[in-house]
Amino acid sequence: MKLYYSPGACSLGIHVVLEEIGKPYELGLVALKEGAQHKPEYKAVNPKSKVPALDRGDGKVLTEWPVIAFWLAKSNPEAGLIPTDFEGEVRCLEAMDFICGTIHPQGFTRQFRAANFTPREEDQPKVVEQGKELAAKFFDIVEKTWTGGTWLLPSGYSVADAALFFVEYWATRRSGMKLPPRLDAHLAAMLARPAVQRALAQEGLKA
Repeated sequence: MKLYYSPGACSLGIHVVLEEIGKPYELGLVALKEGAQHKPEYKAVNPKSKVPALDRGDGKVLTEWPVIAFWLAKSNPEAGLIPTDFEGEVRCLEAMDFICGTIHPQGFTRQFRAANFTPREEDQPKVVEQGKELAAKFFDIVEKTWTGGTWLLPSGYSVADAALFFVEYWATRRSGMKLPPRLDAHLAAMLARPAVQRALAQEGLKA
């Protein structure tokens, strides 16, 4: 397998999942800040020009965070990264979709790429502030609907935790935000996991 990633991007969560599984994989650097995602070499891998992308090693490539995580979890059941009951699996997918489809773009893409949301440069600070407000609102929803203990789901640690981790990491390490109590404890628990520590070290990131 080969993970196409950019340091500190949402691909960090998939990197954590691969470390949790413990099977051999390669890393393919896609320097987003240098526009590498738009170059022909990477577009041949992922025409969507974003990370993560996972070369499964069978000649096929997967894109989209929840799909990659789902495939990794289901194809490596011994790792225990997804609930085994149908309701639990559905809730895991539900959580990943909310994190990757709502919290990520509405809360954080607004902060990190404000120019994508307004043609007026003078309005960009307002977009950033709106992103922080939305991220805080969405985190509050996660906090109030929390059904697990240490981990997000009642069944225990799963790929949904790796998804929540990357937005928590952004919030505290890049945006200077304060997390609600459950999410703050969750981030601390994630940072204590060896797989997370290895992924951060490989990407040159600080815990």
